[in-house]
Amino acid sequence: MRDKTTAWTGVRNFQARNNLAAMQKGDAVLFYHSVIGKCVMGTATVNKTSFPDPTADDPRWLSVELKAGKAFKTPVTLENIKTDPALATVPLIRHSRLSVMPLTPEEHARLLELGGLCLIANRPRFL
Repeated sequence: MRDKTTAWTGVRNFQARNNLAAMQKGDAVLFYHSVIGKCVMGTATVNKTSFPDPTADDPRWLSVELKAGKAFKTPVTLENIKTDPALATVPLIRHSRLSVMPLTPEEHARLLELGGLCLIANRPRFL
């Protein structure tokens, strides 16, 4: 949030890399703290589509640039996600090591609702 934009670097999973490659400018992204807190913290938007990750020696690894959005009023914890029937199929539950994953419009809307925000985009969504 402080930097306004940032590159999403360091992704070293092929499925996650493919999800980065699928992102288009303007796509909605939810930012998840995967180590400390294990919760969805807020929103971002894809500002620049995929390009070679500058932190990798191999050009097959990709990065995207994100533009900061809004912080959630209430972070949505992994436990909240696991116990919410509307989020039962979120890939995060089945593939916790996958750092980039698509969300359905319904999952995205529910996470925004739990976080205290309104639906802000009608584009593909990622976590």
